[in-house]
Amino acid sequence: MSAGVPTGPPAGAAVFAVLAEPHRRRILDLLRERPRTVGELVAELGLTQPGTSKHLRVLREAGLVRTRADAQRRVYELRLEPLAEVHAWLEPYRRMWAGGLDALERHLAARPEG
Repeated sequence: MSAGVPTGPPAGAAVFAVLAEPHRRRILDLLRERPRTVGELVAELGLTQPGTSKHLRVLREAGLVRTRADAQRRVYELRLEPLAEVHAWLEPYRRMWAGGLDALERHLAARPEG
């Protein structure tokens, strides 16, 4: 194993499993814009309130969202820390991908025009 190359995010498997569900990814997209209540998420997603709450519970248990009280409502907010771990783990793959694209660009630039 090379030094400095992460072997995997500590909670990566759980985060990837949670992110595999499209509605949960959409919830994170919406929370990226701004914090929202369950009612706002229900209106955006077109899901039932219990279904939306179930997805929010899974996201909260994975550490991807947190709640705060606002009078009688619970407001959901995105937590970036678990995503930062995944981002750091993916970085070597991004560099590898970018290197491949750079090589393709050089190859195409070196071809004689037909």
